[in-house]
Amino acid sequence: MFDRTILLAFSVVLLTGAILLVFRTPLIRELFVREIPHRSQRRLFLAAVSFALVFAIARTLAYVNFHHMGPFHDIYVRCLYVHHLVWGILVLLFVGYGWLLDAGGGATPRSFFLSRLMSVLYGAGTALTVDEFALWLNLEDVYWSPEGRVSIDAVILFSAVLWASIGGRRFFRALGREYFHIFERRQGA
Repeated sequence: MFDRTILLAFSVVLLTGAILLVFRTPLIRELFVREIPHRSQRRLFLAAVSFALVFAIARTLAYVNFHHMGPFHDIYVRCLYVHHLVWGILVLLFVGYGWLLDAGGGATPRSFFLSRLMSVLYGAGTALTVDEFALWLNLEDVYWSPEGRVSIDAVILFSAVLWASIGGRRFFRALGREYFHIFERRQGA
């Protein structure tokens, strides 16, 4: 049997690495910086992408676990169930501490990497935390009950705020144009 929390943590680490790797490719990096010119908007964009993907992974794993569809189980410490909210809070504490130390605030390649890393981790930690918003409100596990719907509402609201505050639309259009032109050139060759 696999612990769902360990799989979720592994997924977050893998997803973080994949996002950072994708944004290191020359074409993506150039479009990203050109189409989202402000560094703060780029951080918001990365956080929003990470938030959406980690939320989808967390909900999927929770659903599969709840319906006993896989070899997953919950993690317990001395008979106490540890919600993924706890891991989200720990990630957010780490990111907050990193930002207090001004990690990613400079203009060096290392700072740009740290800025992107902190942004992706912020989105991931927020997804894990906001996904269990109903737990905050009710102080009891209502994840799959009607009261748990509040968590989905919170996720939708937070996602809307993130996406509304960034200029990712320009980046995705430019990315589509570039890949369309690459496809056209290959078809013509």
